Amino acid sequence: MADLNLTKGGLTPATLTNLDTNEVVNFMFNPFEYTLSKTNTWQDKPVTGQNLPYINFQQGGAITLKLTLHFDSQAVGKDVRTFTDPLWKMVMINPQKVDTKTGKGQPPPVVFDWGKLHFKAVITDISQHFTLFTESGIPLRCSVDVSLRQYADEQTATPQTGTVGSNTSPAPTTTLVQGQRLDHVGSSPNDQRQVAEQNNIDNPLNVPPGTKLKTK
Repeated sequence: MADLNLTKGGLTPATLTNLDTNEVVNFMFNPFEYTLSKTNTWQDKPVTGQNLPYINFQQGGAITLKLTLHFDSQAVGKDVRTFTDPLWKMVMINPQKVDTKTGKGQPPPVVFDWGKLHFKAVITDISQHFTLFTESGIPLRCSVDVSLRQYADEQTATPQTGTVGSNTSPAPTTTLVQGQRLDHVGSSPNDQRQVAEQNNIDNPLNVPPGTKLKTK
């Protein structure tokens, strides 16, 4: 692409940004369309003598965004994957963000920007379809289907906390004392298997006293 600030149609491109690395993918062609969807959970409350039950709102579901991206590198004579590989990094665990204590990591959050749509999300699904090749089999044209799931609500004052983002509160801990079982640690009963898995304990029956344990 000669000018990364414009699409092949000369328009300002839609972008997808890796929020861990700040790497920006500028789309060669803006999407022809995209779909936003949201599901809320409601619970029926039966009412005697009525045709319909009352319904109580339980919780709101995350908004999902689905779109198809188109890439064509025929004019520049490059493998089209040169331009799409950064998208695949957005569904892979970031090795720079792996927890040194647990050895666990997660793919990065992303943000989709186009016009007035600013959508912070994680990518839940991606598939790439190649449609044009050189004589030696190098792909020059493809489409990429992407599904994104909202993780931050711009209308709320407090960002979502949990597995995504840097605002996660530290998990409460307790110190195991002599004779105490894993399912009795903390201020309330816990599932022994859950506590063992959360603390990477292979043998829940052989935990030295004094061990600090996460309880939630």
